[in-house]
This record gives sequence, structure tokens and C-alpha cells, in this order.
Amino acid sequence: MSNLSFEELGLSPETLKTIKAKGFEEPSPIQEKTIPIILSGTDDIIGQAQTGTGKTAAFGLPLVEMLQEKSKHVQALVLTPTRELAIQVAEEILSLKGRKKLTVLPVYGGQSIQLQLRGLKKGVDIVVGTPGRILDHLNRKSLNLKHLTHLVLDEADEMLNMGFLEDVQQIMDYTPAEKRTMLFSATMPAPILQIAKKYMNTFQTLKVTHGELTSSRTEQIYFEVIEANKFEALCRIIDVEEEFYGVVFCRTKVDVDRVSNHLKDRGYPSDALHGDISQALREKILTKFKNRRISILIATDVAARGIDVQDITHVINYSLPQDPEAYVHRIGRTGRAGKTGNAITFVTPAESRKLRFIQRVAKTDIRREKLPKVKDIIKLKKDRICTQLETKIEAGLKPDYIKLAEDLLERNQASALLAAMLQQTYRNELDPKSYSDIADAGPEKSGTTRLFVGFGKKSGLTNRKLVNIIKEKCGIPGEKIHDIQIRDNFAFISLPFADAEVVLEFFHKNKSRNGMYVTKAKKDRNASPGRPDKKRSGAKRVDGKTSFGKGRRGKAEFPKGNFPKRRRKTK
Repeated sequence: MSNLSFEELGLSPETLKTIKAKGFEEPSPIQEKTIPIILSGTDDIIGQAQTGTGKTAAFGLPLVEMLQEKSKHVQALVLTPTRELAIQVAEEILSLKGRKKLTVLPVYGGQSIQLQLRGLKKGVDIVVGTPGRILDHLNRKSLNLKHLTHLVLDEADEMLNMGFLEDVQQIMDYTPAEKRTMLFSATMPAPILQIAKKYMNTFQTLKVTHGELTSSRTEQIYFEVIEANKFEALCRIIDVEEEFYGVVFCRTKVDVDRVSNHLKDRGYPSDALHGDISQALREKILTKFKNRRISILIATDVAARGIDVQDITHVINYSLPQDPEAYVHRIGRTGRAGKTGNAITFVTPAESRKLRFIQRVAKTDIRREKLPKVKDIIKLKKDRICTQLETKIEAGLKPDYIKLAEDLLERNQASALLAAMLQQTYRNELDPKSYSDIADAGPEKSGTTRLFVGFGKKSGLTNRKLVNIIKEKCGIPGEKIHDIQIRDNFAFISLPFADAEVVLEFFHKNKSRNGMYVTKAKKDRNASPGRPDKKRSGAKRVDGKTSFGKGRRGKAEFPKGNFPKRRRKTK
């Protein structure tokens, strides 16, 4: 949390007015550390902070303060790794300059170069662009950096990851030695530090630690649900909020499209972003989101890079992020500029260990909650309807509607007439049947599940080996596995509901025709669900080891104590 106010950072009264108009209440940690040093000193700056921590304003506000008006030359160059980030940084700087007469031009591939040539020819104070297109203009001599006073490298590690290191170095060779350089990066790999040592003058390193990255103004909670119930859970979260304006993160393009299409089918104002969407369509979707013509954006992590939208109320992790860094990147998009935000994560029972790892590394507390019940959502909707109608009455009604109401009241009872109007207007919204049931996937759920195991004595399976497999592969303690029955060609075990879901999900992901599989058992314990026993094959031998075979996530090997091969029957 910030200790200083914007007034204490050395900004001018005019800039403070602009900040207040934008709704910024207090500086973020990187802004608090960076702005005073840039304004009061001459050192170059290395700022280490994640996406979503307010880096654009951290260098944008000092640039606005220090650059000269009506200059005939490019005074500042900001390099960004992606086109969308170039556009957003340019827009952000324009919104920060207030009444100061500074021109800002985004320059990136995919846009007409003729349009950019005309803009550069007119004269620009700040150019924001991608390395490839900036280099094109330098080679064409349409961009002159001889009078440059400030160079900013934004998301430097991303430029490195995308293969722009050589382009960045070439661009820096075009800049004067006496300029001031500001480098911002989430991480500091060796090539980035080499750039700093080679091209920067005396510099200060300003780092925002992990503890500062996860905003104290962002409420972080999670819901434990099975995969099949995630979409229903998402709808409940959206409906329980009076004004939902957020980003929903999915792991794959397929998931993004599926969730987006389902939301549209239910009438939610939403759209999707992923790598297969063209640049032109991407810009249209982002514009709709920024203008709130849609309030829900479903995206992959890669497609969401560079999205910098103010006042996002929610970030939903529909799929658990790959690592703690990705989690921090995601939730950093809400709870900005001193405002509160909500970060919600859906976790399947099998992912509980990974969630604990994210909490430990990110040094943050993610609180578990229960999903809102349908009856509670319907009650909230009814309360909102009453409030909305009463607000309209207080604001004043048009005479034509009052006359229509009086005519209807002459022929009908007031309560019946109002009920008919409500039913006509809100029939679908207040119908509990529009929601599906969600089973509690939490560990506190009582009861057990009987599981069928597709291996038995003939495959060398014993009680001990079966317990070791479940412990090693699924992380389930042995004491939770009980009522084990090993038959010739199959076996049965009983587990608590939540632990059974973990086992089922693991074996579903690693299933194979020739390998072991696990499913829910039929009521008759002596019957084999699915295929007849004689068609079940034993464990595969792979490089001297017995394995399940290759599933969608690769092979899953048994622990030591391999099962013997089955003997082939002779004709």
C-alpha cells in the first residue's frame, strides 16, 4: 500500500487536476518510487514491476511534466513489445497530458505506414511504437532521433522473449548518448542487464517486491468446483454483482471460444480475445470493452498482454494460471488507482495443491468461499428491480406513461397489473430454472464414492501396490483409501467424495486403451462396468517399466514393484 499521495511526488497542480479527473486516488508502489526520482534527478532508471502495476503512469506523468511544448523534434520514444500495448500506452499518455500541448503518435506494424509517415512529417513529441516498425522508419529516415531526450523500454523482458533484442539494440544506436533512459521489466534476465550496462548511464534500480505486487485493495477468493460446473459458477458470480466489468481468463483458445459462445447464448454482453483473432478485430473488441458496450472479456494470457483498462471490477481465473507470476499478472488488472477490485479463482479438487503453491510463492492470501445459491441470487435480483423502479419514480415519469397506466388501472387491479408487467419484463431473469445445480466439490462434503479400477490380481495388483499408486499419482493419503477389494481382473476402492474426484480426474487425463483406468463403480460390486474382463489388457511395458500408456498428458508410470506381463493365450 502506498505511503505517499500524488501531491507529495512533485507533480504540478495542472497534472494533479488531470490525475484527479481520471479517478486516481493514490500512487501505486512503482509510481511512488519512480516519479520523484525521474522529476528531481538525472539518473537513468530501471524499474522492475509486473504488468498491471501502473508503469505507464510511472513514466508517463514525468514525461508530460518535463517535455517542452511545440517542439519540432521527437523528444521521447517509448518502445513496447506489442501493437496493442503501443496503442494503449499512447492513449494513456494522451489522457495524462491534460491541457499541455504535446503530440503523441503510436507506430506499429499492421497499420498503414503512409498514415504514420504523414503523422511523423507533421511533427511529434512522443512516439510510442514496436521495435520492428520503429526500425523501418529509422531506415527510411522518416524518424529522426537526434534530438531525443528520453527513451523508455516498456516490458523489456517481453521484447526479449519475442526476439526483439537485436532490433532494440539497433534502435538504441540511433539515439544520442546524453539522453535519459528508463527501462521497465517484470524480470531481469542477463540480456536485459547487459543492455543496461552497455547503453545506460548512471542508473538507479527500483524494484517492486512480490508483497507489493498483489494489491492489498484486491479481494482474492476461490471457489472449489468440478470442471463441468465452472460455467454455471461463472454465471452465478456475474449475476450476483450489480455491475460486473471484468476479464475472464481461460487456458486455451478453445476454452475462450466455448465460454464466450455460451455467455452470448445466455444474453451476456461479452466477447473473446485469443491468438487467432485478427489485429483489426482485436482493436474493435478492445474498444467495445473500454467503452463498456460489452462488460465481459474472455481471454487467454497471451492475448491479454498489454490490456490496460481502468476500473475493471473483477478478474476471473476460469482456469488456474500456470504459475504464481501469471496469477500476479492477471489479478493486477483490477484494484488499481486506489480502488478496490475482486480476483476470483475456480479450482478443481485436483488443483488444490497448485493453488497452495501459488499462494505461498506470491505471498498472498486467497480465501475460500461458497458459491451463491440460486435463491439468494433471485432475491438480489428482485431487490435490484424494486430499487430501479423506485429510482425511476423519484426521477420523474413521462406524462404519456402516466396516462397509459391510469387507463390500465381503470380496467385492472393494481397488483395484478404490476405483476403482469414484472412477469413480462423479468420472466427469464427471475426464473430459478435458468440455473443448473452445482454439486459442492469441497473436502468438507460428507460421504464416500466407490471406484472401479481396471486392473486386478492377474496384473500383479495388490492392496499395497494400489494404495501406493493412488498416493504417488494423486497425492491422496493412504488412510483415506478403504474397503479395498482386489479381484482377478479388476478391483474396488472407496474414497471421500472430494478425493474420489481427484483420482477420477487424474486417470481421465492419463487414460489409455492398454493401460489402467478408474471410473465410478456400479452398485453391484461384483460386476465390471464397461468392457468385459477378457478384453481388458494389462499394463504396458515401456523401457522396462510398467506404465499406463500415453494419455493426453503423456505416460504415467507405476511405482516400483512392476506388475508381471500377462501371458498370451495359445490357440
